[in-house]
Amino acid sequence: MRRLSPREAKRLLQRMGLNMTALEANEVVIKAKDKEIIIEEPEVAVLEVQGQKIFQITGGKITEKSIARRIQIPEEDVILVAQQANVSLEEARAALEQTGGDLAQAILLLTQK
Repeated sequence: MRRLSPREAKRLLQRMGLNMTALEANEVVIKAKDKEIIIEEPEVAVLEVQGQKIFQITGGKITEKSIARRIQIPEEDVILVAQQANVSLEEARAALEQTGGDLAQAILLLTQK
């Protein structure tokens, strides 16, 4: 089987109803639920098939960052934990953030100190 040149491959794809183009990009960021994947200086190819776009990303330096999700803690919970553990509101809020909003764990954490 002979090798196809990029030009021949592009023509073949067009005959099949596919369109492939290059996209210049400095950085691609993929945001997942718990992390970000950053690809610096990637090669991005856009393949268009039946009105749908498919992005192919290759190369570049890949970096992963964990995302610290800050949860919303109701003020009533902070007050309750502060009263039960006999601590300040700031300490109660910090304990709730550390335990992911779990009231019982936050109270235990503060009373065991």
